[in-house]
Amino acid sequence: MDLGSLVSIIILLKFPLKKQQGLKMMLAVAGFGSCIIVFGFANVYWLSFLALAAAGFFDGISVVVRGTIAQLQTPDELRGRVAAINMIFINSSNELGQFESGLTSKWMGTLPAIIFGGAMSVVVVAVSWFKFPNLRKVKY
Repeated sequence: MDLGSLVSIIILLKFPLKKQQGLKMMLAVAGFGSCIIVFGFANVYWLSFLALAAAGFFDGISVVVRGTIAQLQTPDELRGRVAAINMIFINSSNELGQFESGLTSKWMGTLPAIIFGGAMSVVVVAVSWFKFPNLRKVKY
């Protein structure tokens, strides 16, 4: 995944997102989930490698857009506090995600848990698409 993230960051440095950033972020998260589903079903090394690299690519895009939105939408006097709280959520989400992965893996088995995790990413995007229409319309 790190290789894909590196590629996305290099591309975004050369070609920054200039419009429809909210839509692109949601599509990137859906792409991430779809790649994880492909990884769960993959039976050959090269497909697993490509699926994880693509997942990293999409994750890199969503991280950049989310971080930019947080910085640009926060008033100057609150930017440090918001950044601190955001970092707490980012750091704790890794541990919560690991816990969730271990729990679902124990309950479902490893491969079904991977597929379930990817599917839930896609479901979150689908729900957010309808529940938070302003999110997909974000532009900066």
